[in-house]
Amino acid sequence: MIRYIKGVLEEAGTDYIVVDNQGIGYSISIPASVTGQLPCVGESVKIYTYLYMREDLLELYGFLTKDDLYVFRLLIKVNGIGPKGALAILSTISADKLRLAVMAGDEKAIAKAPGVGKKTAQKLIIELKDKLKLEDMFEESADQADNPLTSDAVQEAVLALTALGYSDSEAVSAVRRIKVTEGMDSEAVLKLALKEMLTF
Repeated sequence: MIRYIKGVLEEAGTDYIVVDNQGIGYSISIPASVTGQLPCVGESVKIYTYLYMREDLLELYGFLTKDDLYVFRLLIKVNGIGPKGALAILSTISADKLRLAVMAGDEKAIAKAPGVGKKTAQKLIIELKDKLKLEDMFEESADQADNPLTSDAVQEAVLALTALGYSDSEAVSAVRRIKVTEGMDSEAVLKLALKEMLTF
């Protein structure tokens, strides 16, 4: 299978790109939400891909991060949501926000995606609640920045916030908004997160 394609960005539309790899132009469907994060046409790009195969169709779906691809693969396993539906969801709401919406049971946020009604959103929440984890958000953030968001201190701070009555999504959002430096203990992270929650 094609895990990713790395090459020159030849063309970029609102929901697709064309990547040239060794003289072959790959047309790849992408979430509309990532078009602003793409490099300029003519520059190098790496796209994590999913190859959708049907008897009469071969289609590539692409994402800028492994996490987006992971969430996409989970979405298409939900009964009633195909690749185009999953792409529509990720065009409307980011993988991180979808994860928070699922954990918070926020069906309205998910139902904003075109073609996704209340019942489908409820089904999505039920089926993905145990598959989308807080730790995945931290790991993805750590991949993209220098913040040590996978540290035990951060995990303990999130647990402490939830023990204080905050929801998982509120706790994670607060921790992600603060600057966590290496060497900070859970108490320091918790204090900053609480201050952030009070001022946000």
